[in-house]
Amino acid sequence: MGCRWVTWTNTGSSSGGEAAGTRRPGIGDWGAGMAAAAQPWVGATATTDLDEEDEDLNDGEVNGNGTPQEKVLHEARIKAKAKRRLRRNSSRDSARESAAESSEAAADPNTSKGKLNDRKSRCGKGRGLPKKGGAGGKGVWGAAGVIYDYEEPDARDPNYDDDVQGDTVYGKMVPELDENALQKTVTPIVKEYFEHGDGHEVAALLRELNLGKRKHEVPSLAVSLALEGKASHRELTSRLLSDLLGKVLTADDVAKAFDRMLKDLPDLILDTPEAAQVLGQFIARAVADDVLPSNFLEGYKGKVDCDHARAALDRAAILLSMKRGVGLDNVWGVGGGQRPVKHLIREMNFILKEFLLSGELAEAEHCLRDLEVPHFHHELVYEAVLMVLESTGNTAAKMVELLKMLWESGLITLDQMNRGFQRVFEELPDINLDVPLAHTILEKFLDFCFQEAVITKQLRDSCPSRGRKRFVSEGDGGRVKE
Repeated sequence: MGCRWVTWTNTGSSSGGEAAGTRRPGIGDWGAGMAAAAQPWVGATATTDLDEEDEDLNDGEVNGNGTPQEKVLHEARIKAKAKRRLRRNSSRDSARESAAESSEAAADPNTSKGKLNDRKSRCGKGRGLPKKGGAGGKGVWGAAGVIYDYEEPDARDPNYDDDVQGDTVYGKMVPELDENALQKTVTPIVKEYFEHGDGHEVAALLRELNLGKRKHEVPSLAVSLALEGKASHRELTSRLLSDLLGKVLTADDVAKAFDRMLKDLPDLILDTPEAAQVLGQFIARAVADDVLPSNFLEGYKGKVDCDHARAALDRAAILLSMKRGVGLDNVWGVGGGQRPVKHLIREMNFILKEFLLSGELAEAEHCLRDLEVPHFHHELVYEAVLMVLESTGNTAAKMVELLKMLWESGLITLDQMNRGFQRVFEELPDINLDVPLAHTILEKFLDFCFQEAVITKQLRDSCPSRGRKRFVSEGDGGRVKE
């Protein structure tokens, strides 16, 4: 930007000297022009490339022929430009220095700025982990897994109320089971009880549950499962009711359970046709064991409309009319391995003798299954072989037929079959005293069983041979005594 020249022009001319209408600017005018020209340059902080090009052009014009005033103006413009460049360079250097200082502060953890918002220990000790495991700051919940001990109420607490404070009691809250949850929880416990038979363990498990007002559903569920089970399961269920009485259940709970089952008999018969008779036996056994009150049946006289419920109550009344303890303690029989060995042996003999008379294979199989002693089936094989050795006629053929049927059905396993025959092999010397032809009969019977695929070739070959030959006399020519 240049200085503006003011020129006065007169149409006339004078003789000699300058034109009358023309006036040279004075010193005051030059000072004002210089101030006006230098003011934008002194106060500016940055210029564009276009302004610099204009300045170069103006410099080129002034470097030529110019007046002293123009030279003074040119020098002022050069000084302003030098100041502007110096100011710009100094600002750039200061920005670089501040950036370098900030990077050095961030890189150096020992500076005060580097430790800002740092929760690690500053004493130079430890492993560099947060203080107090990260639970020492303000407004934190504490370290994970920390269990706080009981703290006495603070009387200075603004929320402390002496009237309603009382004693603080801490306890484990167990929610009450609904009907579906109770069935899903108790059913596995009862089924497991059928395996181990420990009523005290069942009582301990039930005490951990919050049964609430549904305690009567436990006997109902146990009896329902026993209806679909074996006789041994029913015996265990009757014992379970006696074990739970006074610990988990009351007499009213058991009475309420049986009352509900009497009402549900029409539905129970669909799955178990003999449910009425079995439920009557459960009621009679419960009364005999003092699980139900003795007047339980009297409350139903003349008040039952269902035929099935009436049949169950009649069955219970008949059993209770017997003498006390006769036919009630063993109303289900003694199931499985709980039976005495002598009793099981009598049952095996009875099954074999009944089969020899009737010849019904299905009935013999059914009776053997009802005994529920698969580990004792070797006794049946042993008794069958003894009957063959001690009897005559077609006993051997019938016994082979029975053993073959039991072998093919899987009721008697290979181990039980081999064990029964091996017991005969071990006792053969004593048997031979009563049955002199025991060796001969046994060999024929083993060949017959092997032909019918009842025993293996290894078992047949393991039969003991006849003992030392006995002669009639020394001069009999080697004739063997018959």
